[in-house]
Amino acid sequence: MASAIASLLAACSSTQPPAPADTAPAVQQPVVTAPVTPAVDAAAEAQARLAAERARLAKESVYFDFDSNAIRADQQARVSQHAEFLKANPGQQAQIQGNTDARGSREYNLALGQRRAESVKNALEVLGVKGDQLEAVSYGKEKPRAEGSSAADFAENRRADVAYR
Repeated sequence: MASAIASLLAACSSTQPPAPADTAPAVQQPVVTAPVTPAVDAAAEAQARLAAERARLAKESVYFDFDSNAIRADQQARVSQHAEFLKANPGQQAQIQGNTDARGSREYNLALGQRRAESVKNALEVLGVKGDQLEAVSYGKEKPRAEGSSAADFAENRRADVAYR
């Protein structure tokens, strides 16, 4: 029995005493979280971009020389901008509105305005825009942008506007 007690005591002496408990309070680490950002609605963002581009292009009229419906060389880039937008947005529709200055009869100016609108419409179609996206109308001298009678006023009114719908 003495040998059993001795082996028991020997086994107990080989165990390590428990480590002393740290008396300092545990420091709690702060929890870091990513900032919360509102979810951006992709469709609303796309609509906003589309509306902004439409508004920008709506200011880009195509200007004509006196008594002409031929698109001037310096206006080709504007027509191309409209074409690129319409090709990129096949659901978008546009009304090309032909305008004239105040000189000439009402009937003559309505016809000239229509020829100007058709000229821009045809150029857009040549550049790849689908015909069902486009409508050509004439306002003749009924919608002047400039009210005066100077050469600059007349030049401002000889135009085709592209109104997006």
